[in-house]
Amino acid sequence: MKHLPRVAALAGVGALALAACGSAPDSASGGSDGGSASGDFKACMVSDSGGFDDKSFNESGKNGLDAAKENLKIQTQTAESKSNADFVPNIDNLVSSNCNVVFTVGFLLANATATSAEANPDVKFAIIDSTAQDDQGNPVELPNVKPVSFDTAQAAYLAGYVSAGTSKTGKVATYGGMNIPTVTIFMDGFADGVAKYNEVHGTNVQVLGWDKAAQQGSFTGDFEDQSKGKALSDGFYDQGADIVMPVAGPVGSGTLASAKEHDGAKVVWVDSDGYESVDDAASKKLILTSVMKGIAPAVEDVTKSASEDSFDNKPYVGTLENGGVDIAPYHDLDAEVPAELKTDVDQLKQDIIDGKVKVESQASPTAA
Repeated sequence: MKHLPRVAALAGVGALALAACGSAPDSASGGSDGGSASGDFKACMVSDSGGFDDKSFNESGKNGLDAAKENLKIQTQTAESKSNADFVPNIDNLVSSNCNVVFTVGFLLANATATSAEANPDVKFAIIDSTAQDDQGNPVELPNVKPVSFDTAQAAYLAGYVSAGTSKTGKVATYGGMNIPTVTIFMDGFADGVAKYNEVHGTNVQVLGWDKAAQQGSFTGDFEDQSKGKALSDGFYDQGADIVMPVAGPVGSGTLASAKEHDGAKVVWVDSDGYESVDDAASKKLILTSVMKGIAPAVEDVTKSASEDSFDNKPYVGTLENGGVDIAPYHDLDAEVPAELKTDVDQLKQDIIDGKVKVESQASPTAA
């Protein structure tokens, strides 16, 4: 039987895939630390309000920037945002620091990225999980901005399927930090994966927290307050759900805290392999799988392209086919996933790659 690829495999495949699909964006790390590398090229990164130590999205970007610094012998600088008000001054600070490429992490920085890119046409920008946007929220294409996005609905579909097949209660749940496309794309895929399991097996596993048709569900309102994530998760587990997928950056740690207090509770992590990124052993044992984005290899590859003067603004979209998204191994919970279910998930993944199964979300990005 095939095994789901490990994070290292995702990273390696992701880097190769990016080269084939157009460069991915550059990234930098949290704080404001100038790199000591010998090269003249400087890659920089601005986090969103979740910060670089989020065990998720921003941290993955910083890992890619750190790898680029080491492997390419370049300079790096980072700026960590504590709130949305920090986005513009943080970007301006990096531009003033003579950064050659500036990575902005996330949908919330879309307008600030566009504004700075238009004002600084000689600086290259790469925005993770979004396009540049105008003041009205409309996407804008700029010659010096590369969008780097991930069709995480595909991988979340697999996570929804395996969650439905593993649930003992017949109820699973998901919630987000904010109702924005880069969050709801996970929730759409997860809900459709559960629906696919029900269709194939004649079951009626319920999804709490998200109505795909209405595009309405449960959100904490931010990506910082872990207590809100715990409160929502307590509610889901108390309603009978035994698996919860938080799509909320650091807020997801509140779900882990809640799961520790509910017998049989499990968690599906997002962005990175949560088993590898969370700190304590007790939390690791609760993570069924993770919906992963190849953010780190994307950042490193885009940085390399920019440093070699081959940067372009063609959008990169990570998919199951090119290795830009995937689900993580089941780690400590591997024995709780039936062999037949593992085989089904492997086949479903291949069917998505082959186009036999279509995963659709109105939030899915499109390639150039």
